[in-house]
Amino acid sequence: MSQAKVLTERELQRVLDYVSRSKHARRNRTILLLQHWAGMRVGECAAVRYADVLNSDGTIKAEIKLSRHQTKGDQSRTVVLSERIRAELSAYVAAHPCKDAKKPLFATQRAEGFTANTLTHIVGGIYRHAGVDGASSHSGRRGFLTRLSEKGVSVRVMMQLAGH
Repeated sequence: MSQAKVLTERELQRVLDYVSRSKHARRNRTILLLQHWAGMRVGECAAVRYADVLNSDGTIKAEIKLSRHQTKGDQSRTVVLSERIRAELSAYVAAHPCKDAKKPLFATQRAEGFTANTLTHIVGGIYRHAGVDGASSHSGRRGFLTRLSEKGVSVRVMMQLAGH
């Protein structure tokens, strides 16, 4: 099996343009950008809860602390949130206000959270419909780490940001 495609900025913009015209645009945009801008795995996106991203005053946290049950490898990790992904999360929460902090951040039409497998299919379908060949649910995370490497970020810091 080949590695997930790393999207160019133009390809990512094409995907975001496609998402903006589709059903659940804000939700899907936020999920994609958590992968591309914060390096989150698709399963972590599926597992994240309102309480993980919101401070008690309703503002967006600077970091998401994921428990070992929310991550791969049964080890907790911290996801650092840049200002731009915090702005995306803020817009998402404004459109989908928190009713119960214990509930999944990203709800299905039945108001329950996604499984990692279901979200993998959704993200893969978005890339396919946007016309980006070779992209998968791992493309955002791989692109996030590739861009860090290109900027000269040390392997040790990249490993910590990736939860390895």
